[in-house]
Amino acid sequence: MAILKLSATERRRLSAFFTCLVLAILAWIITVLSNPSPYNIKEVLDFRNTPQRRAFHSLQSDTVNATVNGTGWDMLFSKISSGNNHISVDLSSLENKSYVVLSSQINQINNKRGNGQQISTFNPDTLYFDFSNRKVKRIPVKLITAIKYGHQFFQSDNITIKPAYVIINGPSNVIDKITEWPSDTLKMDSVDETVTALVNLQAVKEGNLNVYPKNVQVTIPVDEFTEKVLEIPVKVINNRNYEDVKIFPQKIKVTFITSLDKYRKIDEDFFEATADLDLWRLHGYKVLPVVIAKIPAYCRIVKIEPQNIDFIIKK
Repeated sequence: MAILKLSATERRRLSAFFTCLVLAILAWIITVLSNPSPYNIKEVLDFRNTPQRRAFHSLQSDTVNATVNGTGWDMLFSKISSGNNHISVDLSSLENKSYVVLSSQINQINNKRGNGQQISTFNPDTLYFDFSNRKVKRIPVKLITAIKYGHQFFQSDNITIKPAYVIINGPSNVIDKITEWPSDTLKMDSVDETVTALVNLQAVKEGNLNVYPKNVQVTIPVDEFTEKVLEIPVKVINNRNYEDVKIFPQKIKVTFITSLDKYRKIDEDFFEATADLDLWRLHGYKVLPVVIAKIPAYCRIVKIEPQNIDFIIKK
């Protein structure tokens, strides 16, 4: 195969040629990008000065196409920073009409933009809104958690949320369907002490709905749990004929876990164990299963001994 051999002079000339070619291409690109060139970008609408006496619902998308007077460089940089294209639209005129003309606010909008990002037109230029009666409602906060506790640690009492209620206002047909407002998910691992945290509420998805406040303070009591055993008397229920019923044994042994803070306070009076006589009368049971009908909050049953009791009915 023939190999092209160049002399030192020819190599210098070839190198100079390619250098000039690259510089010429770069100069052409710079010239083209420096020339004025209108271009289109999508702009996200941010509403301000929303009507206080009228609930509204936008009848179009929350984005518009804007024609920008700029250079090729401006267009290039707008593509790179496309996530930051926002314009602020004043809705104060909605107090007495149902539409907003963007071109009427173009001077205020352009005053907040750079010289190379001046907007000339919008598509659509007019935003239309639907209106309904505005309503205010007080609803409870729904705390969403994903908490993993440390070994032998659990929630030991009711969760406190401050404030426990939020105020929402917006269109009546939307407000009437909302019964609670969820929080962001509170995620924690290996929790072994009481939790106090500031939790944000989930953001409003509708532009015509307001929620106040935006966050709540949450306290979750956490304590170490330990095992305790009590003997609980069994109560016979549904003895409608007042028959003389003898049960064996009369007490059952309940093993449960509870927090150390409540360990000494909890006794047999906090529990109720029952045996349903209807199971014998209606279904022919030979022994009656024991049901724990009442148990203190935040106690967890480990086992019941025995789970069934014998009975004798004297006639």
